[in-house]
Amino acid sequence: MAKIDFKTLKIEAQKAVKEAKDLKELDTVYRKYLGKKGELTLILRSLKYLPEKERKKQGKLANQLKKEISSLIEGESKSIEKKGFSFAKATEDKLDVTVPGEKPILGHLHPLTLVKRKTEEVFQAMGFSVIEGPEIENEWYNFDALNIPKDHPARDVWDTLWIKTEEKPLLLRTHTSPVQIRYMEKNNPPLRIIVPGRIFRHEATDASHEINFYQLEGLMLGKEIATANFKAIIKEFFSRFFEKEVKIRLRPSYFPFTEPSFEVDMSCLVCGGKGCKVCSGTGWVELMGAGMVHPNVLKAAGVNPKNWQGFAFGIGMDRLAMMKYKINNIRLFYSGDLRFLQQF
Repeated sequence: MAKIDFKTLKIEAQKAVKEAKDLKELDTVYRKYLGKKGELTLILRSLKYLPEKERKKQGKLANQLKKEISSLIEGESKSIEKKGFSFAKATEDKLDVTVPGEKPILGHLHPLTLVKRKTEEVFQAMGFSVIEGPEIENEWYNFDALNIPKDHPARDVWDTLWIKTEEKPLLLRTHTSPVQIRYMEKNNPPLRIIVPGRIFRHEATDASHEINFYQLEGLMLGKEIATANFKAIIKEFFSRFFEKEVKIRLRPSYFPFTEPSFEVDMSCLVCGGKGCKVCSGTGWVELMGAGMVHPNVLKAAGVNPKNWQGFAFGIGMDRLAMMKYKINNIRLFYSGDLRFLQQF
């Protein structure tokens, strides 16, 4: 067996490792020297034919060189990985670095947020201020101050969600009307405010009802405010919000906190007034309850009903969104389905 030149083999291996441009070339170097058919592997296998003394000597040199080459390859491998990008790998993966990258998916506003902002914009243009209030209320603001005393049958209409407490019971507000009282207690009329926010009701859900939805409360007080002012403002709001003329109608109704009271319907934009499940086949959709503020409500807030009068209303913003975007099921807003939300 010819004498093994470990020194030359070491120099060649070191040079090959240093010249490797990427992990692919480094792997080729590994296979050339340390692979199953590598030069150093074949040398180690051939040592069995040498005399015992010579075998031990050559074996020690071969194993030492194996460790050195292995360590060198490992170090170079980490160095290449740190550099991250490899032109050879890019070529292997057929990555064309000159091609423009894909645009990242951007988030966007929820349709209910769009509607909320639009309603605020329209009413602010008509001189209304945007006011907010707490979602967790007490009985006084949610019921008593709004002319709905304890054991009044009207309390059943709101399907209240109560919160157990050791002191006075609290509840999730069933309408945004409590903010009217809170605002009038600290501000003198004349005034114009809207109150957008979430409300909660313990009721069965269907295509047009949800347990949690958004309402826009409105209140306007002055010396000679009448129903005619309300109708004019609401009609103007609808035309600006939907950006076209819409048909509305006022129906006599009953609310403890207004007198007289009425419901406001608009022609269903989902079906064009022909009848669908959103409008229950009638061609009309109820969007708000309204009326002239009851004198007892003004008294509870510290306002003299002999000097001031006005109207209040509550709009379902979810239903506004359904009409604006022609959506036939209110539950889609809260489904979290990106296929639905990405359309807006």
